[in-house]
Amino acid sequence: MQTPDDKKFDMHSEEFLHSLMSKQLKLSIACAVMFLLALLGLPLLNYFAPEFMAQRVFGFTLTWFILGVAFFPVVWAISYGFIKRSIALEEEEVAEAAGAADEKGKRGGGEKENVP
Repeated sequence: MQTPDDKKFDMHSEEFLHSLMSKQLKLSIACAVMFLLALLGLPLLNYFAPEFMAQRVFGFTLTWFILGVAFFPVVWAISYGFIKRSIALEEEEVAEAAGAADEKGKRGGGEKENVP
């Protein structure tokens, strides 16, 4: 028989999925904010600091250098960080659920009945 305490550690329970989805949502929002800062930062820098953005870097203006060279690695870094952190979140949740299930088994609540 499952008690309410046992249910929250089940990997297929609503609580487990809600917890994982909540953490994934926070991660997604953080990555989206970083992407929007990178995307909207260039036009804002061009508007508020045109002299600074007109500097030459490797033969290009800073604006074109950022847009043509630096933007893609920044997006790749955001994507890489999202994927790595997302996998880590899932593994943490699974480990937490497995650890709770192991502890439940040690208390004697994890015995299975033999059914022919």
